[in-house]
Amino acid sequence: MRIRASSVLNHAFMIAFSFIMIYPVIWWIGASLKKTEELRLPTIWPEVPMWENYTKGWEFSANYTFGHFFANTLLMEVGNVVGGVLTAAVVAFGFARLNFPLRGFWFSLMMMTLMLPGQVTIVPQYILYNTFGFVDSYVPLVLPHFFGGGAFFIFLLVQFIRGIPRDLDEAAKIDGASIYGIFGRIIFPLIKPALVTVGIFTFIWSWDDFFSQMLYLSSVDKFTVGLALRMFIDQFEVQWGQLLAMSLLSIVPSVLIFFFAQKHFVEGIATTGLKG
Repeated sequence: MRIRASSVLNHAFMIAFSFIMIYPVIWWIGASLKKTEELRLPTIWPEVPMWENYTKGWEFSANYTFGHFFANTLLMEVGNVVGGVLTAAVVAFGFARLNFPLRGFWFSLMMMTLMLPGQVTIVPQYILYNTFGFVDSYVPLVLPHFFGGGAFFIFLLVQFIRGIPRDLDEAAKIDGASIYGIFGRIIFPLIKPALVTVGIFTFIWSWDDFFSQMLYLSSVDKFTVGLALRMFIDQFEVQWGQLLAMSLLSIVPSVLIFFFAQKHFVEGIATTGLKG
């Protein structure tokens, strides 16, 4: 009886805590179906749902639909994820498996960049991209992901690769595999969970990177979802219902990617850092 009572209390606590966590999302969904004047009311769900908020918000304007901004963002995300995953894997493989001069020094120097505030590099990066004529394009948003993807991702993959026995490398060498063969046929397939983790983090972080998108993009035709949402506020009369409806749709890709890749994501986080 004590065990059963404890189990009931634990489940009741978890349900109550879960409700507290999802309450903002429930309110968000209800608010996206309200008229502007109804948003001041304390009710969660409107008396008459305004499904027009989704259709009118999606139409956006005479020149662009919200689907246009979704397509822009997804196109940018493909480059970010592909570049970040591939280059982070290559760099991590080099640090974890190859011996080269000053390897420890370069790895430590790379890890030190994690302590460097992003605000310090904003001005130099903008001047550099502006000099090359990359401003108002997706290049400043995508190009950095093709140079290792970031120190955090490299460190994560290095720890994962170190958990793979070196005996596999030696066996591949005996069979005549080159260093490229070892990476492509042995290491790369085995670090799939960690690569999925890197891909999910890259997608979510770059999808939510409103500041960089606002800094480098100025043409409406190239706007991402985040910048399109800001345009709702720039209107003379803000349509809050439509803004909330489109902001709710904007999180759908991130939620779907995490949901379908959750198994590999959890496996990648759980096994990172374990050494064989």
